[in-house]
Amino acid sequence: MQQQPPGTESGEASRHVIAPRPGARDGEGPARRWRLLAVLLAAQFMANVDTAIVNIAAPSIQRDLGASGGEAGLVISGYVVAYAVLLVTGARLGSLHGHRRVFNIGMTVFTAASLACALAPESLVLIIARVVQGAGAALMVPQVLSGIQLHFPGQQRIKALGYYAIALSGGAVAGQALGGVLIAADIFGTGWRPIFLINVPVGVLLIAAAIRMMPRDERAREAQELDLRGMALLSAAVLLLIVPLLLGTDQGWPAWTWVCLGLSLPALAGFRLSQRALSVRGGRPLIAEEVIRQRAVRWWLCAHGATTMTYFALLFVLAVYLQDGLGRGPAYAGLAMVSWVAAFGLGGPLLARTPERSRAVMPAIGCLVLAVGYVAIWVYLLAGGRSGPLMFILLGLGGLGLGISSNSLISAMTFALPERYAADLSGVISTNAQLAGALGVATLGGVYLFFAERGSAQISAGALGIVLCISAVLSLLSAGAAQLARRRPAAGGMTAVS
Repeated sequence: MQQQPPGTESGEASRHVIAPRPGARDGEGPARRWRLLAVLLAAQFMANVDTAIVNIAAPSIQRDLGASGGEAGLVISGYVVAYAVLLVTGARLGSLHGHRRVFNIGMTVFTAASLACALAPESLVLIIARVVQGAGAALMVPQVLSGIQLHFPGQQRIKALGYYAIALSGGAVAGQALGGVLIAADIFGTGWRPIFLINVPVGVLLIAAAIRMMPRDERAREAQELDLRGMALLSAAVLLLIVPLLLGTDQGWPAWTWVCLGLSLPALAGFRLSQRALSVRGGRPLIAEEVIRQRAVRWWLCAHGATTMTYFALLFVLAVYLQDGLGRGPAYAGLAMVSWVAAFGLGGPLLARTPERSRAVMPAIGCLVLAVGYVAIWVYLLAGGRSGPLMFILLGLGGLGLGISSNSLISAMTFALPERYAADLSGVISTNAQLAGALGVATLGGVYLFFAERGSAQISAGALGIVLCISAVLSLLSAGAAQLARRRPAAGGMTAVS
């Protein structure tokens, strides 16, 4: 892959980006650069662990704190809502005030909120602490992908993105597995509290490591304020979209969920108009116009969102299927996806070893392999299989497909735009993934629960098969979107990576 010529790059955009210190990318030794990556990916891993770990702990939390079902749901969704809503803002703050500074502020907030979660005496305190924890994650996570784009050029970036993808997928699975193990261990009778307490020493170590390893921030060449109007409009749109998606299934999709979903569309339109108007006036919008205008990037985002949607849906549905449908324990359900993550990790090394002339087709190939994996598990269920080693092997095939597609799609997007748009792209990719994941759990998870409500193992397997078939179709559509990104010329003279 080759980085494309600037084309229609905005001069205004370049004046306001805080870059690493001069010569940071070229002058840093390889060992220091990879140590920096380890710090960044550890933070990403932690954020993803805490997205999933409370799913397993929710029943224990509800019993211990005497929480209602709605309060337990808010403990889970409060984190995701704050995280998804503030990702783009966190990315923009990093570019304005320095990636190192904002990363450390986010990690500090995340660590302190984790301690508050562990010590929470009642459900309201826990819900508030979880929202603050999600806000801290939204500040630190966008700096991870931005840091990779700014400090890892060429082939090194492809390798770094492979590790980044492992942190994304592995964190979610580790959250489920770790939650089950820690709760089953009941360390010193503390029940669910260690799932949050474990973040505190790790967070302190990462703050110290980030201070040492991350390059010092340079001041922006020209002062630029955060687009508060755009932030408010985008936050409202994401809230209106993600809250009903997260709570709708559990509450039976009452009228307010549909009203919110309907209002999210004009809110998104208002955000888009606001961004265009600000750009015309010479200001710096929350998301640079060049990112949205790039047609290839839009198609890649669609493909990445659809495959991510099927992955998060599978995490949820498989956990419910194994525990409620087959009566397995939470630790077993959490460990069931280990083969998926192990195979997912092969995607990065495979992409790095793929000849450059063949990399353009890798997103579509990955999506096709993912579709084959879903179909293979469905056939296994039709043949009478319910769980066991063969199913886990087939899950590995799906994980390999997602690993190839995710690595190649993110890599293509980072090479398609100049580095000055690193923060914009980081926020957009992360928010797109969070919204797609919530949509997957709401829709495909709802489909599974609708068909599996009678509870027998055979019916549960049939419901899982329906979800797998829908996921296979979405993966095929993602392959088509990836191919359209190659064939459609980008707007304004930019060409797609090929």
